[in-house]
This record gives sequence, structure tokens and C-alpha cells, in this order.
Amino acid sequence: MQKITLPERPGWRDHAAEVGFTFADMHGAPYWDETSAYQFSLRQIEDDIEDPSTELHAMCRDAVAAIVASEEKMARMGIPEARRDLVAQSWKHDAPEIYGRFDLAYDGSGPAKMLEYNADTPTSLYEASAFQWSWLEGQLEAGVLPKGCDQFNGIHEALIERFAEVFAKDTDVHFTAIAGNPEEYATVEAMAWAARAAGLGAHYTDLDKIAISTEGQFLDDRDRVIGILFKLYPWEDLFNDDFAAHLATSGCLMLEPAWKALLSNKGILPVLWDLFEDHPNLLPAFFEADVRDLIDGRKVSPALTRAQDALHAGYVSKPLFSREGASIRIVQAGAEVEASANTEYDRHARVVQAYAPLPVFDGFRPVIGAWIVGRACVGMGLREDQSRITQDLSRFKPHFIRD
Repeated sequence: MQKITLPERPGWRDHAAEVGFTFADMHGAPYWDETSAYQFSLRQIEDDIEDPSTELHAMCRDAVAAIVASEEKMARMGIPEARRDLVAQSWKHDAPEIYGRFDLAYDGSGPAKMLEYNADTPTSLYEASAFQWSWLEGQLEAGVLPKGCDQFNGIHEALIERFAEVFAKDTDVHFTAIAGNPEEYATVEAMAWAARAAGLGAHYTDLDKIAISTEGQFLDDRDRVIGILFKLYPWEDLFNDDFAAHLATSGCLMLEPAWKALLSNKGILPVLWDLFEDHPNLLPAFFEADVRDLIDGRKVSPALTRAQDALHAGYVSKPLFSREGASIRIVQAGAEVEASANTEYDRHARVVQAYAPLPVFDGFRPVIGAWIVGRACVGMGLREDQSRITQDLSRFKPHFIRD
């Protein structure tokens, strides 16, 4: 794994504007940054990223099975009591999943460590799939990258296959996101693009234009009944929304399904550690309330006792529900070394995860986003920041494979 300085493609910003990548620069700073790229070997991709991420997803599914069988675990995960049956039934009936993104700490030399899993509403999909691939093709054609270089990026093709696997041809699928957010719209349109390529009907409507019929069905902005809805709207918000009362009776199949609320939830981290302690791709993680018991000298689990040295060396405190690096605290040797802004997420219970420092390249810290489609890892993208905490304005960096 190396960070390589490269010339930018001439006119790439004009191309970005033409294809609708209007947020390549945000707030006067680059979001997409191709002044350099990360280089990997094929072995690093296959052995350290692809295969472990596929295994992690299988482990997450095992964790979901354990959680839905336990009222106590559902409560600790912050799932409202009134919505627990909805979550459990979506798992019991094998409601289909489409995609997700692991965030991994990896320095090229050791096992990648799972930081979290956004398996409900991950963004940066368009950048990781389409625009990153066009960068590779352009740099190969220009001779900037030598022949034979590749990229771990089968995301778009895998999405097409997944939609075709789950739904019959000509099935109508609706897509929705908050109006006026170009990044979210790009993610939704990337999904709809794949659905159309799979032979499905794809219809977009702004989230705030969805209505409820007198029969309790969801309607789009043209009063068409929504039978299948891909929503870029987090389950933790939808559970408390006015629409929640209609979820079980509307007849609408949600993508991602309700059981995915357990995977984007940071509570999945201590559940995974409890099930798979010492797995090479996991970090010790516990509910913060249990860590307070350790600090106060009360009886704790043997696993927490075994992990206390690792937690004393450094830990990250995260709320059960947060997005884009919000409300994160990093503590080393008892002192807070970095924190992101407090937000509405602070009202949620928290988990504590052993700290895995990101590697530093030219003053920037990259985090790997490993994309899951169906049940397999099919590609990746990288975000980097000078901060230890990757946030919404962290830069997206392309990558390539060279042996």
C-alpha cells in the first residue's frame, strides 16, 4: 500500500459536471482528489480486504440472528419496543438486502480492522463505482498508469446482478432521498442506474413528497402506489417518523430491510466481539455502560476484563446511531486526543471500541470503504482526512492495483 503522486486528468472537472458529479468540490475545497492515488498489490486486495470483508458480512448476519432472538439485545441496541417485531419479521422472512459498506483501518501490512458497518444508507457509491472507474480508464489511456494496472471495482456490475437476482424483470422499484442533496441523489441514481440495467422500472421521488393513501399505502409524487422502495433514509429516523405506523401494513418492501437497522447500529460492534472474540478483523468493543461498571469496580464479563489493557491504551467512544463521523471521541491513556462536534446523536447510548490508529500518508489518514453487494465484497473506495476522524468533507481518493 502506497500513496503515489499523479498528474490530474485534463478537464476532469468539466467531465464531472457533465455526468452530474456536482459535488466534486465542496465548500471551496476538493472532495474528489486525484492529485494522488493509493496503490495496492493484488494480494493485499484479495487476502486483506476482499475475503475478510465477505467473512465479516457473514459474521454480521450471525449477529443479527442472535439479536432478533433476544429482547435484551434489541433493547441494548436502542430499537424502539414498538418496532422490534418489524425488525425480527424482516429477518425471519429473509427480506432481501442489496448493499453496505464496511469502514476499515488498514496500513498494508496487517489484518484490516473493522471500524463500523454502514449497511443501511451508505453514500459515496457513485464515486466508488462509476467515477473512480472512469479515472482508471483515463489514466491508463493517457499512459499515467502503466498497462496492466487494475482496480478493485466490480460494484456496478454486482448491483445489476443483485437486482436481477432479487426481482423479476419489469418489476417497478421506487427510489427516494432528501431533496436538494446532490451527494445523496448521486447514490440513489447510481442504484437506479443498476436497477434499470437489470431490466427493472426505476422511479424517483423526493422523500418529502411521499404520501399515505386512505388504504395506508405509500404513494409517490404522481400518486402511484409504491410496492418496493429504496430509501436513503436511516431506519433509526424512520422508526420514529409519522410514517412508521404504516410500515407493517403498507405492503411496501423496503430496501434496505428493517433488519439492516441492526448493522448500521454501532451496537453491532460489541455483539460481534461477544460472538467472535479475538477475530483478527475485529477490535474489542463493549457497551459503554459495561465499561463504566469496570471503572467503578463492579462485576464485569471476563471478555471485558481481558480487554481492559487494550482499552486503557486507547479507545473510541461512539453513539449507537451516528453518521459521517459525528459525535466521536478518541481517548488515549485516559486523555481525549480528538473529538468531532456534538450533535443530536449525543442523546443515544454509546459503545466503546479499542482504538486502531489509521496509517498516515503525507499527513492524511485514509480509511478503506469495502463495498458489499448481496453477501460478497465487490469493490472499495478510500476517504482520507488530516483528522483522526473521517467526516462528511473528507476527501475521496482513487486507488489502483499494480503488481
